[in-house]
Amino acid sequence: MNSPSPSSPPQTVAEVETALDALRAKRGYLLPHHGLLAVSAPALLEAYDATYTAMTLTRRVMSDYEKEIVWLIILVSTGEAIATHHIDRLYKSGGCSADVEAALALAAWSEGAEHHAFVAEHWGPHLKDFDAVAAYRNGLETLLTRFAVEPWIAEIGLAAAHQCARRWAWVREHIKGAYKAGADEGALAEGLSLAMFPGGVPNFVDACDEWRKLIAAGEVEASAPYLAWARMTGQGGFDEAAGLT
Repeated sequence: MNSPSPSSPPQTVAEVETALDALRAKRGYLLPHHGLLAVSAPALLEAYDATYTAMTLTRRVMSDYEKEIVWLIILVSTGEAIATHHIDRLYKSGGCSADVEAALALAAWSEGAEHHAFVAEHWGPHLKDFDAVAAYRNGLETLLTRFAVEPWIAEIGLAAAHQCARRWAWVREHIKGAYKAGADEGALAEGLSLAMFPGGVPNFVDACDEWRKLIAAGEVEASAPYLAWARMTGQGGFDEAAGLT
């Protein structure tokens, strides 16, 4: 029997098993949505797999070790328990349990950012010269002295963690921090894009806009390609195109 076309759902048990066996061989594991897409929408599964491959399996800017640190920060931040294959990838890239602990500590630190903002907003009159960002950064600096994670990786991971929670002021803070720490803009773009699936594509879209605005306002010193992106008009989506904004 001929195999179904990519757009045709499989009709037999053998066809489903063949599709999933191929995916397992490529990835080394299967997740529940792989099976559902294989049965119901194989063309979507093919497109999803191509996107995931380009997003995280294909080498872009960060090394596998650097990328997996960022991945673990994102996964802890989003409570993504099933994605333990990223721990295995971290170990295989030269990481260790201390790196997992570092990712955990950074994700946990991101959760406390709004507590700093709360104290500044509500208790400021009782605390002389309290600065929420400075206090947050002082604590982060202390945390990083305990671990071997490069500051630029931490900045990217924290920007992605805050992206997942829609804490835009802190996303901006860590995008600026990534520039100050010498991060490659491609690595920053890569880190934010890793959060698309666990943290939501709309949040990634908004984080891109926050970055674009920082460049346009001159708050970060962008390279020519990124500056061209930021200066391009008409990036406000349908409402702007329809003249509703």
